[in-house]
Amino acid sequence: MMEQCKNKMSDVQNVFLVGAKSLGAYGGYETFVYKLTEYHQNNPNIKYHVACKANGDGCMDETKLDNVKRISDTEFEFHHARCFKIHIPQIGPAQAIYYDVAALRESCKYIKKNNIENPIVYIMACRIGPFAKHFYKEIHKLGGKVYLNPDGHEWMRAKWSKPIRKYWKASEQMMVKYCDLAICDSVNIEKYIHEQYDGKGINGKNPNTTFIAYGADLTPSKLSDDDEKLMNWYKEKGLSKKNYYLVVGRFVPENSFEIMIREFMKSKSKRDFALITNVNDKFLNELESKLHFRSDLRIKFVGTVYDQELLKKIRENAYAYFHGHTVGGTNPSLIEALGSTELNLLVDVGFNREVAENCALYWKREQGDLAKLINETDSMNDRKIAEFGNQAKKRVAEEYTWEKICKEYAIRFS
Repeated sequence: MMEQCKNKMSDVQNVFLVGAKSLGAYGGYETFVYKLTEYHQNNPNIKYHVACKANGDGCMDETKLDNVKRISDTEFEFHHARCFKIHIPQIGPAQAIYYDVAALRESCKYIKKNNIENPIVYIMACRIGPFAKHFYKEIHKLGGKVYLNPDGHEWMRAKWSKPIRKYWKASEQMMVKYCDLAICDSVNIEKYIHEQYDGKGINGKNPNTTFIAYGADLTPSKLSDDDEKLMNWYKEKGLSKKNYYLVVGRFVPENSFEIMIREFMKSKSKRDFALITNVNDKFLNELESKLHFRSDLRIKFVGTVYDQELLKKIRENAYAYFHGHTVGGTNPSLIEALGSTELNLLVDVGFNREVAENCALYWKREQGDLAKLINETDSMNDRKIAEFGNQAKKRVAEEYTWEKICKEYAIRFS
């Protein structure tokens, strides 16, 4: 009987997820961890252990989730996953590095204490390069493997100073070297990893990589067009169905906010431009001094929307969606837009073309290009718009459903 029990225990693959701040927050890795644990919650062969931030920006607040089983002050169960909270000292940008290191230490300690066989430790993002070799050796000593999601080109982000960008690039190289498998959520990222790091692995090996995309939810919003919540939001923001262009994303320079606002101001559109974003006052004031967008009543910063059903309905009712992300792999907000907004206008970079192919329209970052496209799409007929919408939904349904992505991860984790 004891032998049977032992065999059953060893059949379970323990997977430690490190790098997301929480479950349920609006962010790429946070959504990914939520969906992965949700889809695998009844899979008897996988047991997830999820690191969460106990405090600070984007920290875990499990009281906002349903069906949480509290274990202690620092531990709870959700979607049958064991979630453990890591307390972070408030040390500015370095806290992200501290968080990952502390979460990995805690994971190794738990693996050792509970004699877990063949664990997989899946690290999201390349923040802790200087510690990569240490944890790679320690996890291997415990009989485990290190998987990595290299994310996008963090070192290219405009928000970082030159020394920090240099750190990110070096960190990326070290983390790719000291991992057993790099899971890339974009074909372009996988190609980039090989171009940059082939021959630079342990003993001059090439990195071991695979491609698994990011997912999106294709189910329509549960809200009707006359839902009170939606109507109140429209009234408060001065918007109406199919009468606004939309963007949803982090308010950072590499997401092309300056270009989108500038070009919209140049266009002849009578519609509004609604920006759902977390406003950064410094960047906002910079844009105002350059563009004077506050004088254009069509430009509307409408705050953040964390109610997922409401956000989905706002996407569905947009006339068109702008996507200006220039850094990163498969971007969550792009797939969500393709799954819900009929007309999508994307900045012309490899990542976006890879995802949307011919079911979107593309614009270049040069002066006048997007304004011209806005003028053209503003008078596009309904049939043509519906055609784009159907193609986009078909594309997402074939390649980017959470069901498909989670099945692929189940194979990798088995």
